[in-house]
Amino acid sequence: MSEQRAGRGLRGLFGRPQPAPTAAPGGRYGFDYLPADSVHLDSACQTLRPQPVIDAMTEYYLQYNACGERVRYEWGRKVDERVEATREAVLRALDLSPRQHAVSFTLNTTYGLNLLMHQLPPRFARVVTTHTEHNSVFLSTMSHARRAGIERVLLERGPDGELRYDDSDLDDALVVISAMNNVDGAPTPGLTELISRTRKRGGVVIVDAAQALPHAWSQVRELSPDAVCFSAHKVYGASLGVVAATRELLDSLDVTFIGGGQVAGVTASDYELLPEPHTRLEPGLQAWGEIIALGAALDWLQGYRDATGEDLETRETAVASALYDALADLPHLNILSDRGSSLVSVVPERVDGHRLATFLSRAGIMVRSGYFCAHHWLIEQRQLPPVVRFSVGAHNTGGDVEKVQQTMAKLMKGL
Repeated sequence: MSEQRAGRGLRGLFGRPQPAPTAAPGGRYGFDYLPADSVHLDSACQTLRPQPVIDAMTEYYLQYNACGERVRYEWGRKVDERVEATREAVLRALDLSPRQHAVSFTLNTTYGLNLLMHQLPPRFARVVTTHTEHNSVFLSTMSHARRAGIERVLLERGPDGELRYDDSDLDDALVVISAMNNVDGAPTPGLTELISRTRKRGGVVIVDAAQALPHAWSQVRELSPDAVCFSAHKVYGASLGVVAATRELLDSLDVTFIGGGQVAGVTASDYELLPEPHTRLEPGLQAWGEIIALGAALDWLQGYRDATGEDLETRETAVASALYDALADLPHLNILSDRGSSLVSVVPERVDGHRLATFLSRAGIMVRSGYFCAHHWLIEQRQLPPVVRFSVGAHNTGGDVEKVQQTMAKLMKGL
């Protein structure tokens, strides 16, 4: 790779110049390593990792594989610098003030949501969510309501996805809601208003942004809830969870999940917590390599437009729209998603969804089948059979869409 300085916007978040990137043939910038005939359409589960992210992980393990926050030798100081740089980069990416917010790293989004809810003070009158949530929210709110002995309110949605609620639902409420649907990719409208109205009535809002990033990054930046939880492995980073929360919320936690890395002092019968609020959610040794890799992923995303000449959200929308059109022309398919959504979920007729996914796999096309951790909504409410989900990412191209169209045409017309 060239060592020449990159253009404006490509200097890494760690302060070092980034190699000047070039777009790979077929539009696979950062994914030159992919076989030409591979069609991966399961980015909603986890995105593929661009080469700079893989390089960052490899560099950590080969060149300075040390513990962070515990050592004074050079390798450890380098880890600390890059982990701190990643925290700062997350706040910049979400447009959150470092004076009011802090970033913690966890195992994944589900783990972060549970860590928060298990340690919140018992001051809420109810927990509020929706019928359409991913299990990360649906199950954790159910568990929280049972444990706290409070009411759990499930909001309905209108025809356009708008939330239906009364202000009384928000009184002293813990509201936990996703910014984008995990099945059809529809963004949740009215979140800014919901956050404002909840706060005025003494409540707290936690947003699950795992699916919304990076497909609707600009929308998430406008929210500023009490906490945002997302997964690095859905934004081209390594497997990792991220919680960006207000310092006030983190300081209010009754820390019961505790260990090394969180305390300033320990006696035979007591301990003193560290003053840094991010430590409230970081017991024990952290995934240093994965955190550093997230920093590389954010660098890569920042430089995407300069390297390719197009915005990633715009490009994904174009590819997803072409994919929608290709599938809409085929018989025996009911499409659940709107055109342009990064997720195109379909209910096939005359064939089980799992079997269709298996047939596609044999043709070199990787898609998800099942209920995508939205069992209550899809099975109990919608009474649907297994669904097939095509989800696009930065590596997908028009050639991928053509292969899907040709393969699906043969499969569906043969039924």
